Amino acid sequence: MTSARGRASAGADPVLRRPVAPMLAAPVDVVPEGRDLVHEPKWDGWRCIAFRESGGVYLQSRAGRNLTTYFPDITRAIRAAVPPGVVLDGELIVWERGRTNFAQLQRRVTAGRDLLRLARECPAHYVLFDLLADGQAIIDLPLSQRRTRLERLLADAPAQLTVTPQTADMRQVADWLLNWTVAAGIEGVVSKRLNGCYEPGRRGWSKFRTRIVTEAIVGGVTGSISRPETVLLGRFDRRGRLRYTGHSHSLTTDQRAALAELLSPSRMPRRGAVAHPWPNPLPASWSGQLDRPEPLPYVQVEPTVVAEIDADVAFEHGRWRHRVRYARVRPDMSVYDVPLLLGEEEGYFGDLG
Repeated sequence: MTSARGRASAGADPVLRRPVAPMLAAPVDVVPEGRDLVHEPKWDGWRCIAFRESGGVYLQSRAGRNLTTYFPDITRAIRAAVPPGVVLDGELIVWERGRTNFAQLQRRVTAGRDLLRLARECPAHYVLFDLLADGQAIIDLPLSQRRTRLERLLADAPAQLTVTPQTADMRQVADWLLNWTVAAGIEGVVSKRLNGCYEPGRRGWSKFRTRIVTEAIVGGVTGSISRPETVLLGRFDRRGRLRYTGHSHSLTTDQRAALAELLSPSRMPRRGAVAHPWPNPLPASWSGQLDRPEPLPYVQVEPTVVAEIDADVAFEHGRWRHRVRYARVRPDMSVYDVPLLLGEEEGYFGDLG
């Protein structure tokens, strides 16, 4: 996907022609500091570039897909508040009980005839952090100037169109990471240079994700028991059933060797006992790989090994939405020492303390 600039037309269409590859952020382990840096919350939503055209509004996903149909509430707000010729960049989110709810965004795609009702009951918000065109392309202007124009453009816009907070104060950043992660559901912070231009498709920003160190039970592996490549993780619920909670990134050579020594194949159940509780292959809807929606074959193992993991805060429906980082095996811990899978907020965020 590429970005292209065109000449202003009589219909005042955006000078930037769709699709435009959004500028991206590279992951970092610490929030960078510097005089020319500003920081913004990393919202837990869908990246969206909005084109206010002479004939209406077009919403483009990060991957270049058309999201327009699924967000009539947002297109209506943009059409009413934004003049033709404007191109916006931001994040689509849905608030529920004061926190972002990623699942409500996903429901938009499958709502069908219930879409309009869903939009009324759970309206979306478009949190804006960049302005790419305001009658002419301005991606070569520094961020500070684009931000000023964005704030001026949306000064009288409805609440559904909001400019994201921005700060150079590291104390404010610390407050976001400490308090907003739980209270509002942000995933971390994105850092940008005030004098930086907008570079479509390039990872010119930095993103720091809020992460926790916790434990989970190994219920399966890809590869083989003697040479595991990734691990499938779970936690017991209140009824003692092992529930699938996530999938790891690839293990290192040392991690594979240490884990393989402790793994054993899942035993055939005795009469009256329960077989391994997860289907094999793992359904695509479980693994969350929406870009590659195929079932995941794996090897079931006896759930007796505890793993220490490093995970971000994108956790919903009892699962980590992104792959976790496997740290090490914990032979000193029993599977009954692992936190129970409770309610989404109660069970997961309890680990933050």
